[in-house]
This record gives sequence, C-alpha cells and structure tokens, in this order.
Amino acid sequence: MKLQQTTIIFLSLLLAATCSFAQNARFPFSGVIEYEKSINMFAMMKKNMNESSGSFWRDMYDNYKRSQPQFKILKSTLAFSTNKTVFTPIADTEAQRGFFFGNDPIVSQNNTIHTDFATGMFTAQKTVYEETFLLKDTIRQINWKLTSEMRTIAGYECRRANAIILDSIYVVAFYTDKIPVSGGPESFTGLPGMILGVALPHENITWFAKTVTDKSVSTAEMKIPSKGKAATYKSLKETINSALKDWGDHAKSALKAFSL
Repeated sequence: MKLQQTTIIFLSLLLAATCSFAQNARFPFSGVIEYEKSINMFAMMKKNMNESSGSFWRDMYDNYKRSQPQFKILKSTLAFSTNKTVFTPIADTEAQRGFFFGNDPIVSQNNTIHTDFATGMFTAQKTVYEETFLLKDTIRQINWKLTSEMRTIAGYECRRANAIILDSIYVVAFYTDKIPVSGGPESFTGLPGMILGVALPHENITWFAKTVTDKSVSTAEMKIPSKGKAATYKSLKETINSALKDWGDHAKSALKAFSL
C-alpha cells in the first residue's frame, strides 16, 4: 500500500510538472515582435574623428556629448507567420540635434522588408536620402556559425551565432528555436529559429527584442511594400556608388548603412 501511495504521489507530481511546462512553453507560429535599435552615438562619432579633424568638428562632437544622450534608440516591429515576416520601422518622434552626426544613414531606419521564406524572395522599400527604391531580390544568404553561448531575450532562451556580412561587417546574433520561423530584424535571417538579438560590435549598433506577442496577424500587417523605383541589390549598389563617388569614406559608410 505504501509503495502504491508513493507511486501515485510521484505520478501526480510528474503530471503537475508536465502541465506547468506545457502552460509556460511558448511556441508561437505567428505574432508581432517589437525591437529596439540602439546606436552608441559617442563611440560612433569618436571612431569617425581623427587627429586631423579640425577644431570645428571637435567642437561639434563635444557639444553633441553635452547636449545629447549617448544612445539613440529607434523602435520597429516584425510581424511573422509560418513562412513570412514583415519588418516595419516605427517613426522616430524625437528629433535629434547634431547636424551631420545625427543625420548619418547608419543611425536611421530606412527599410520596410517583406520576406517570403516559401519562395526565397524578399521585397524591401528603402529610403535612400530623398528617393525611395523598391528592392526585389533573393533572400541574402548568411554563413552563420553556431556557438554554445546562451542568453535570455524577451523571455526566450537564445543561442548565439556569428557571421561576416558585406565582406567585412562582423555580426553577432541570438536566436530561439521556440519560434520556428527563420526571420529577424532588418534582413537578418537564416538561423533555425527567430533572431531576437543582433549586434554589430564594430559599428556600435544593436537590435534586441523587447516584447513578443503571440497573435494571429492580419493581411494588412503582412502587406508587401509596393512603392518605389524598381531595383535589385546590384543595381542599388551601383546607383549609390555613382551618386556618392566624390564623398570619400562617407560613401562607404552610407553604402554599408543602405545595404543592411
């Protein structure tokens, strides 16, 4: 009798633990993720300064540090379903003073991106200075290398992966296989689960999920962008290089920003 009671108690505890795990486990196949993009403005500007910079630029940098926060924060959403995502920037309502530094394209959000994993295609509406392009191309392939490092982001255990994109940009990403969609912020994709965190350490930029909302997404939320001048990655790169050919190092920085 005592053994039977012990067995019953053990099975009851096991059932309770299983039910608790099932209630807390989250495996959403559709929903909306809110990300925050954070740019370390002080570090970025200091890197762009050098010993040959004139007093005007150094004074601007010092004034910026006195009047502006170190980190510029921008928000965005990613609506996702089983095989599609739509990345949408949220308009920045806080105008940032700082002349050149505050208007660099790398510290903006220029893309609305629809990604279709079933077809392997994406459509991106890109704002390039005063012009809007509609970029249609195959999904960028990223050669990720998985690591054993783990981190909790927005309530999900995420695994780290590293990669190099655009020939020279080092990327650190954290993804969760609890959201079985191979998406992420901007055009970062290709991992076995949803990317909830991205860092570009040498660019002083990160994207991290703040909330994940499990819900059915509407047709409007998954709408494909349709406005802009038709382009591909290759043609857009040629257009930007031609327009900024006399801009020196700033052209390289701008091209990098518009290619993310």
